[in-house]
Amino acid sequence: MVRQRYGQHFLIDSSVARREVAYAGLSKEDVVLEIGPGKGIITRLLAQQAKQVIAIEIDPLLIKGLVPTLPDNVSLLHADACCVDFQTLPRFTKIVSNLPFQISSPITFKFLATSFSKAILIYQKDFAQRLIASPETKEYSRLTVGVAYKASCRILEEVPRICFSPQPSIDSCIVEMVPLQTPRFSVENEEFFFDVTKQLFTHRRKKIRHTIKAIYGPFEQLPYLEKRVEQLTPEQIGMLSNQLYRMTKQ
Repeated sequence: MVRQRYGQHFLIDSSVARREVAYAGLSKEDVVLEIGPGKGIITRLLAQQAKQVIAIEIDPLLIKGLVPTLPDNVSLLHADACCVDFQTLPRFTKIVSNLPFQISSPITFKFLATSFSKAILIYQKDFAQRLIASPETKEYSRLTVGVAYKASCRILEEVPRICFSPQPSIDSCIVEMVPLQTPRFSVENEEFFFDVTKQLFTHRRKKIRHTIKAIYGPFEQLPYLEKRVEQLTPEQIGMLSNQLYRMTKQ
């Protein structure tokens, strides 16, 4: 029985699985992290091409079914991936996953704080569109800004909902995420930048002036105070964060 409390929709189309793995461009030098291996359709393909696969699965029933089907170069970890310290794992070079939908946001932010060369990830289509959204669109979000700061991201293809079981309510996308060697723009304090971004998007329909005043104080010399955060580019949000950070330290 499918454990829907874990938000898993299993990929059942082997051609999609093969294309996802192919996009990763694996070699026998790669160590690959997979989140939510499910029934192993992607895992076994990864194991054929990579040096090692580290697969993290939260569902004990799926773990039980996976163990006898996986080759020796797969390390299967029973855990909640959002709670795992990736620094304790063998050093992985790439990430390939059909992500459980309900952890898409927290696990993506966790990836952005991790070192890897490329990730090939299946997300629900609406989430994938948020990753690459433009300002002044409904999809534009703090996720967009966080990804733009740390990585290059593009949608490789759409995956119809019929390729999954149980069938989700919307289609999905295969997304490529490549970390930037240096962030796209400079911020003086990353933790402060991410907090400012979160606060502004929590009140995305308010003018920036009101959100800043309510949370940080009445700083009148900041730029963009009469705008809403959804009107600003990621770079402009970074500039705003830097100036606010300096003012709070005075």
